[in-house]
This record gives sequence, C-alpha cells and structure tokens, in this order.
Amino acid sequence: MGIEPDVISGDEEAALSFLGATADLVNDANPPEAPFLVVDIGGGSTEFVLGTTKPTAAISTNVGCVRMTERHLVSDPPTAEEIAAATADIEAAIDLAWLAVPVSQAHSLIGLAGSVTTVAALALGLSEYDSTAIHGSRISAADVHRVTQDLLAMTRADRAKLGPMHEGRIDVIGSGALVLDRIMARTGMTEVVVSERDILDGIARALVSNPS
Repeated sequence: MGIEPDVISGDEEAALSFLGATADLVNDANPPEAPFLVVDIGGGSTEFVLGTTKPTAAISTNVGCVRMTERHLVSDPPTAEEIAAATADIEAAIDLAWLAVPVSQAHSLIGLAGSVTTVAALALGLSEYDSTAIHGSRISAADVHRVTQDLLAMTRADRAKLGPMHEGRIDVIGSGALVLDRIMARTGMTEVVVSERDILDGIARALVSNPS
C-alpha cells in the first residue's frame, strides 16, 4: 500500500509509553511527585520505567497477567500453592528489575494497562467501568491488597459478575492484581496513581510536538 512501517527500538518504546502515561498527570492540579516509576502490566510481560520528563532506566520482565495465569493460577479459584508459585515468579522478576532500575529514586508509582485500571475500578467501588473516574485516581496499597485477595478467592463466575469487569479480563485479573500488589509491597509505595494513557497517547503527543 506504499506505507513504510517505522520500527522503533526498545528505548523508544519505553520513552513513548512513559510520555503517554505521565503527560496528563503532571499537568493535574495535584500532580504526582517526580521521579516516577511507571509500571505497565501486560499479558506476557511487565515493564518498569523510571524517569522525570523522560526515562532514565527501564526493563521488561517476563511476568504478565496471562503468563502467570497460564503457568500457575489454573484452578477455580486458585489454590494457595498456585498463588505461592505465582508470587515466587513475580518476586524473582522484581528482583531482576531492581538490578536494572534504581527504584529507590522514585517518589511516585504510576500504573497503567487493564489489570491496574480494573483493580482501581474495584477499589473505587464503581458499578461499571468509568475511564474518567479511573484516570488519575490514587489507590492505596491497602486497597490494592484487599482487592487482590478478594479476586484470588473468587471463582470465575464470581469475577464475571463484577460490574467493572471486562469479559477479556475475567480469567487473568487475579494474577494481574497480584503483580501490582507485590510491586507495591516491594517499593513500599503507599499508593499507585492510575493512568488510562499508554504508548499510543505517547506516539500522538510526540507527533504533535515533532510532526517531521
């Protein structure tokens, strides 16, 4: 079709995701304090990016909500042994991330992607998914832990009845929440600032600021 794809590097991907996740939030009336640790919990991986206006350190680890569910959380609901095995995998990935990213420098934790936003919706007690209410919300570590424990104790049928739950997230939300819960425990952050923005928003902002 005459369109040349623009393949970006891992560093460029991290920079665009960071820009997308943080740009709106830093302009809020009560912005989170920099430097930021941006955590993107995906299906097969979780990205950790540290920075203020742009990334200074980043790493991708091979734990994500789909991967952890398929590898460990196979019962309905998951057993204590399955949860312990998933937790061990997540902790090992966090250990690896901490070697590459100086997490202690971060003053704020920003979380994005569906696992984080769904946990936020449940913590906020929303009857249905509401992006406006979720974006920029601040969810305490205690609420993240509570929601995680509730989700891991539920059957699939119970999770499907939750108002904010997207069909595609029913099977994997327990492991996604567990990843977030363990990250918060390890960072010692008292809250996570939730972003509905991602790499696509970062690309759009980059094109506007540098159209050439």
